[in-house]
Formats: sequence, C-alpha cells, structure tokens
Amino acid sequence: MAHEESTPAPSEENAVSAMSSIRAAGSRVIRPAPRPRPVDEPGPSGECVVDCAVYVDGHRLPGQWNHERALAEVRGRGAGFVWIGLYEPSSRQVDGVAETFSLHELAVEDAVHGHQRPKLEHYDDNLFMVLKTVSYVEHESPTTANEIVETGEVMTFIGKDFVVTVRRGQHSGLGRVRNDLEATPERLALGPAAVLHAIADYVVDSYLDVADRVEDDIDFAEEQVFSAHTSMSVEQIYMMKHEITEFRRAVIPLATPLRRLSEGGGGLVGDEVRPYFRDVEDHLTTVAERVNSYDELLANLVNAVLAKITVQQNTDMRKITAWVAIVAVPTMIAGIYGMNFDYMPELKWRFGYPMVIAVIVVSCVSLYRIFRRNRWL
Repeated sequence: MAHEESTPAPSEENAVSAMSSIRAAGSRVIRPAPRPRPVDEPGPSGECVVDCAVYVDGHRLPGQWNHERALAEVRGRGAGFVWIGLYEPSSRQVDGVAETFSLHELAVEDAVHGHQRPKLEHYDDNLFMVLKTVSYVEHESPTTANEIVETGEVMTFIGKDFVVTVRRGQHSGLGRVRNDLEATPERLALGPAAVLHAIADYVVDSYLDVADRVEDDIDFAEEQVFSAHTSMSVEQIYMMKHEITEFRRAVIPLATPLRRLSEGGGGLVGDEVRPYFRDVEDHLTTVAERVNSYDELLANLVNAVLAKITVQQNTDMRKITAWVAIVAVPTMIAGIYGMNFDYMPELKWRFGYPMVIAVIVVSCVSLYRIFRRNRWL
C-alpha cells in the first residue's frame, strides 16, 4: 500500500551546506556505533550482492532488503532511493537486478564483462558511468618491481530512485564511501546524484594518492639513472612507462564524463550537485597533468639511459682501440724478425735481442702515455 507521506525538497541553503562536506569523504568523521550489516565483501555461498539498502530523507531504513522489496518500498513511499552494490556478478546473477531496475541490456553487458574505458552513457531515464580504479602495488624497489599500479572498475547505474554499483577488482571497494555518506544524512538526502559524486570523488582522490607514490618511484629511478654505478636498466624503465600508460588510460578519458555530469547529466544531476562535479573535474585535471609529466619524464629517462649506453660503448671502443695499437708494436716487430731471412740487421749482434726488447718496451710505454693523456685509457 502506498504511503501518503512525502519528503520536502531541501532548501538551496541546506543543499549548499550539505554538499560542502562532500569533499571530506576521505577525512575522519565521528560516526554512531555501527549496526550489524554486510561489510564491503560479497556474501556467503558466492553471492555477488555486497549491500542493499533503502535511504529515505538521507537515513538508512532498518532491515534486510533484496532489490525487489527495496524498490517497491521506495516507490510505495514516493520518496528515497535504493542503493545496491554488486561485486563481479555473472550474467545470471545480474539479470534479476537489471529487470527490476529496467537497466539497458547494452550497459548490463558492459557491466558483466568489464574491461571498459571510463565513459558516461545515457539510456532513457538512466545513466551508466564507468570509472577505472587504480591501486599502488607495494614493492621493495622500482629497480626490481614487476608491477607498480593495478586497475579495477566501478560501474554505476543511477536513476531517479536507485543506484546500482558494480565493481571489479579487490581494491575497488566502496564500503568507505557508503559509511561516510551514511554518517552525513544531509548528503544522502540529495539523492542518487550525490552518491555518484561521492564515488567519483573517492576514485579521483585515490588517483592523487597513487600519483604521489608513483612520483617517489620515478624520482628514485631518475637518481639511479644518473648515478655512477646504476642498477636501473632500460627494460625496467620501459616497465614503469607501461605502468604509467595504464594509469593514464584510467585518468584521461574520465574528463569528458565529469564535464557532462557538471552540465546536468541528462537531467539526473540537480543544480545543487553540479558544481561539485566540476570540483572533481579540477582534481582530475591535476592528476592528468602529473601523469602526462611522468610519461614524458620516463621517455626522457629512456633516452638518457640509451645515451649513457652509447657513451659507454664509445669509451669501451676507444680503450679497445688504444690497447690494440699498443699490442700492435711488439706484434709487428716479432713478426718481422720471425721471417727467418739470413741478412737481417743485428741478427749476429750480442745485444740485438735486448735492444729489440727495449724498443718494444719504450714504444709501448710511449703509446700508453699518449693514450692516457688523451683520456683514451
């Protein structure tokens, strides 16, 4: 039976004050004592549903819900929205959710198979957004690491009264985002667009954290490249460049979807939320500039290492050439006197042999000093 009560829209002043705290998603918030509910991991027996909740006036309704009962409750009340989180669902597991919320089959296919680039698509009265999550992979040293960043995905469907999140990757959990939003009901009262903003803000903030860690690795690599006895190889720098390229593919394409959301998102993003998507876009721009600079710096480091190798090869060749010239003197003299002609100078002289040895030694020492003075040796 439908409820007769309705929820008054928040005033503009309340909306502004509510959204002013959205950027604090990563900060510490004093929360009430937690109530028992699913954590940010799939349920037992292989279930893909991480959490399913109904929010009215920014507050979570008590009880356990499935997607059908939750949506019926919201639409019966005529207020609030449903937020259901899924973790790596199969096609069979997501079919019921897709039918209940009338999700477009193309978007559902993308969510099931994953491996999508960041994008925003508008289907009828729903939005489908893909964000690439990035996590820093701990390692002992950039000179021995096989991987620096790891990527995952968060795919979000939003409508007027629901949010469906599908995530892929162990590091892409949204439990922290949900807890922070529940601790500030005035933000949740702004509806599904506020949830989408909180997710985007969380993901972009994680980009900033990863960028800081990656910058430390690149600084270390740069120091190694220009040290006298370097342990940084070209192959290792190429590996780092490949990882930065993967990071870049997660960051750069996200700018267009955020811009579209800041312009209204097909009518599903209210005027009170749009400015905060612009704020996320500004942070994304900062990350994009840093990632581009990392890519350029690594390209320069590759050129520097190749230049060092070329210089070292030239130095080695000069040393080899110098030693060959020195060895050529005794080889030439020994070759001449080994021809066994009868009439050769000084063959019968008592001091002929010592003289030849002396000539060889003086010639070799003179050549050695000349090459040392010219820094060939």
